Amino acid sequence: MAERMSKAEFIALIAMMFATIAFSIDSMLPALPEIGQQLSPDDVNRAQLILTSFVLGMGIGTFFTGPLSDAFGRKPVIFAGAALYILASAVAWASSSLELVLAARVAQGLGAAGPRVVAMAIIRDLFSGREMARIVSIAMMIFTLVPAIAPMAGAAVIAYAGWRGVFMSFILFALVIILWMGFRLPESLAVEDRRPFRLPLMVGAVKEMFAHPTVRLSIFVQTLCMGMLFTMLTMVQPVYDVIHDRADSFPFWFGFVALMSGSASLLNAAVVVRVGMRRMVTWALAGQILITSLVIGLNMSNLSPQASFALFVFWQTMVFFMAGVTMGNLNAIAMEPMGHIAGMAASVIGSISTVLAAAIAAPVGLLFDGTLAPLTTGILTMCVLAFGLMLHMGRIEDRLPA
Repeated sequence: MAERMSKAEFIALIAMMFATIAFSIDSMLPALPEIGQQLSPDDVNRAQLILTSFVLGMGIGTFFTGPLSDAFGRKPVIFAGAALYILASAVAWASSSLELVLAARVAQGLGAAGPRVVAMAIIRDLFSGREMARIVSIAMMIFTLVPAIAPMAGAAVIAYAGWRGVFMSFILFALVIILWMGFRLPESLAVEDRRPFRLPLMVGAVKEMFAHPTVRLSIFVQTLCMGMLFTMLTMVQPVYDVIHDRADSFPFWFGFVALMSGSASLLNAAVVVRVGMRRMVTWALAGQILITSLVIGLNMSNLSPQASFALFVFWQTMVFFMAGVTMGNLNAIAMEPMGHIAGMAASVIGSISTVLAAAIAAPVGLLFDGTLAPLTTGILTMCVLAFGLMLHMGRIEDRLPA
């Protein structure tokens, strides 16, 4: 790698590959009203499925992408995923029905799983130890900026080219990645280090993981936390537009919230070593239950429009913040007993939790009725369930021998 690409250039490329998911989701948010009006005028809420359908495809793709890259190499899997992503984007751009757009979004998600999973494998191939951790940290710091700017980028594209232009920007984004990678980054997995793709091994990994109580519980809690995040993402644009009449300023508020909630990873890194992963997750969920209950109570009173909007922005920030604190810790909890099948376990955890979270968020999002009730009730219910599962996990750990 050193002969072709500097470390700074490598980190920039990896960060862009990480950003594929956030860009594909968040830049669509400003387009939902226009898509709903054009393709589903009888039920504009169905436009929200454009988000969860992508997440569903991404979750399914995550299950296979890692093992496929172990068998055939990193670059072929990324190129194949990017080709599918580009083709699906073109289909969505040309679609005249919402159903076809949704099918294309599922295919987009399948393709986007390539950069999401394989980028981390490339880092593992080329670096180890503290240097690997440093590179991942820098790339993730760059990645955290994407949710802040993606809605604004999407809004700018829509202003000039309409909602279909967003899908053209996806094509351009993917082309930049594959051309950059194709010409500048050599294949990182040698032929002699590749492992055959065996579906029975993946099925065995799923069985082993769900047989372990801590791993099983952490996957369920991660599913609920991702469900809360995806539910907020599916409803956040209608809330700004319909309830608060701030559709024009939505991308800027979303960017502000994303930047503020990005500090969650910094807080977690500073505290988790002393407190422990399970307590961090449990405390974050307990705090979210209290905050969401407060939001429900205050919304039942006669708040002024300005106070109601400020309360929602605060709550949105706290939901994103909670996701930032819990997701990494839950993933680490699940991975800790699975070191002997780490690569397979990472794919299984990411796939199962993402698919189930999308299956939860999609129907809740369709319940939007012009009030916050479906969103607050849905998130509070998921949070209470997740908190109960974490308490149960604590009781199981207390029974284990020291």
